Formats: sequence, C-alpha cells, structure tokens
Amino acid sequence: MPQADVPEEQIARVPFSTVLASVAGLWLCYFTLTTLRWELLGLGLSGELLLLRPLACLAGMVVTLALWLVLRLFDARPLWAKITAALLLSIPTAILLVQSNDLVFSSLQERVNAQVGSVSSHATSVGGLWGPDPLSGGDTDTGDASVYVQEASPWQSLIEQVFGRYFMMLAWCALYLALLTGEKARAAERREGAYRRAAKAAELRSLRYQVNPHFLFNTLNSLSALVLTGKTQAAERMIQQLSTFYRRSLADDPTADVPLREEFALQKLYLDIEGVRFPHRLRAVYQLPPELEDARVPGMILQPLVENTVRHAVAPTSGQITVILSAREEYGRLVIEVSDDGPGASAGEGRPKGFGIGLANVRDRLAARFGDEASVVSGPAPGGYASQIRLPMMSHEEDEA
Repeated sequence: MPQADVPEEQIARVPFSTVLASVAGLWLCYFTLTTLRWELLGLGLSGELLLLRPLACLAGMVVTLALWLVLRLFDARPLWAKITAALLLSIPTAILLVQSNDLVFSSLQERVNAQVGSVSSHATSVGGLWGPDPLSGGDTDTGDASVYVQEASPWQSLIEQVFGRYFMMLAWCALYLALLTGEKARAAERREGAYRRAAKAAELRSLRYQVNPHFLFNTLNSLSALVLTGKTQAAERMIQQLSTFYRRSLADDPTADVPLREEFALQKLYLDIEGVRFPHRLRAVYQLPPELEDARVPGMILQPLVENTVRHAVAPTSGQITVILSAREEYGRLVIEVSDDGPGASAGEGRPKGFGIGLANVRDRLAARFGDEASVVSGPAPGGYASQIRLPMMSHEEDEA
C-alpha cells in the first residue's frame, strides 16, 4: 500500500531488531506460561510436549512477523487506520496460529485426549491462556496442541482457540503501535534538533558575514586615501595584505571554531593592514601563551573588537597607540582581551556610540554559540580601554564532538 504524500525516508519505523525482540518476548512468555500451567496440572506427557513446544512457538513467531510485514504498511497512516488494520489483520493471523499449532502437535492429539480424559470427566482448559467453562464441555487446549475432547465439536474448539490467539495478537499489535509512537516522537525530536542547529548555524553565518563587509568598506576607503595622496607602494602592500586576509578569513566555515593561534594570526594580518594606514600611530603587541595556542574559539570573534579599537582609539589621535591582544586561562575558562592606551582612560569615559555595534555582534555570536556560558564586557581600564571575552576552554577534540 503506497504511503500517500509521505516520502519513504521520512516515515518513522520501528527497527527490525526491536520488532524481533518484541515477537520473541511474546512467544517466550507464552512458552513459559503454557509449560508452567501444564506442569502444575500434572497431566503428563511433559517430555514429548516440551520437545514440540519450541517448534510451535517458532511457527508462531514466523506468523507474527508476517503480520508485522503487512501492519507496517500502515505506519504512515492515521491512528484510526492503524487500529482498524490491527483489528482486521489479527483475525486471519489467529486462524493461521491455530492451524500451525494443530499441525505441530497432530502426532500427540490422541494421546493427550486420553491423558486428559483420565484426569477429569469434564473438559478443562489445561494449557491455553484462555479456557472455556469446564461445565460447558468445551475443548482441552494444551497451549501447544488443539486437543478436542469427545463432548466438544471441532467447530466450537476452533472458535475458542481462534479467539484466544486473536486477543494475543491484539496485545502484540498494541505493543507495536506503542513502539511506533515512541519512534515517531524520537524522530520529531531529531527533526526539531536539526532545525534548531540549522537556525543557529544560519544566525552564526549572518553575524559572521556582518564583519567582512564592514571591514572591506573601511579598508577600501583607506586604499582610496593612499592612492589619492600618491602613496602607491603603501597602497600596493595593503592590497596584497587585504587579499591574504580575505583568502584566510573566507576559507573557513563561518560556523566553525578555529585554534586561537590562527585567530591571533588573522588579527595580526588585519592590524598590519591598518598599520599601512597609520604607520606611526599604531603599535600592536601579542601575548599568547604557548599552552593556549590550540584552544578553540569562534572564527573572527576578535575582529569587531580589534576593528573598533583602531577606529575609536587609533584613528582619532595623533600620538602612538598600543593595541594589545592577550589571552590567559582563569579557573578553567579562556579569557581573551583586546586593550589599548587610547582615549577612555579616565574614569567614566567611554567610547563613542558606534563602538557598541561591534560589541553587540560579538555578544550575539557568543550567545548563539555558547548560550550563557560565554560573555563579553567592555569599558575603561587602567591606562586605557579594554574589551574582554570569557568563554569555555575547548580543545580540538571537544570542537569536533
């Protein structure tokens, strides 16, 4: 039966191993109960019956798996359709189970009839999970073979056994539908997780790509100024450095984390580009301990902070400004700081309003990547101004996981 409007790969399925385990569990339980009941009633022939019971249960497993092969065609259908299918398909399945039972135990039929007749003058169900009223003269079901006592007609015995197997199959169908519902719930959780990851990745890409155009705009303005003032060698050097910067920055996945040494190297390249523009005003210092070089950070996470430092500390002044990029570990967390000795040193003095745009970008990226586990603060510091990022310490292995 075709699954209308539902692609096969999107249909939730119960794994075959789980189905097989449920079928095996059902018939193992049946085997145990019928064997125990027969022994408690002490009807004899235990050895012969015990040899044939596994074969009967194996046949029952095969029939039940055949039921599953048909029932699974309704996996994508509404619940009412699944229940209706279970109710209808269990009828022929129950008949097949009774017939396979009769076939397996046909050789013992007469002996079991005689044994049961000698124990009780009434026809009593001694092995099945469901037995008839002993006063009505019904069948004697070993739980394995269909044993008919003289007083009960074959038709009555067949109906009694079919009803027993029917309810047994309905119980298994209920279990299967419960397992299917669980699989659908897990599939929905996986889809929701995939959608969330996709949304987060899109957000990270958007925030990352906000950095590059802004930097390119500023750099092109600087190149224009160098060309207009006849500083062609400086302009050529800046173009080469700009090409290298973009080749490195655009080669990485915007959502990926990078080693801290690469992030520092990229910011050094950026500051070298700005150093062409401000040859006497910009001095850069890098303080990266060797043990932190492999720590993972979001790619270009420092770019807005470094760019704002150049824009608001170096560009407005005529004296030399030292920009310091440093990293350290504090209480198992990575702390990265971008500081300078430019305007903003006096208490209460902050940077111009535009400084908050880059800060907001960094804050949003950290929130999208780490939630509440990362933070960024910015403000006046002794001798200048500083922006500080705190985030979890991550190794290469943790990043891949």
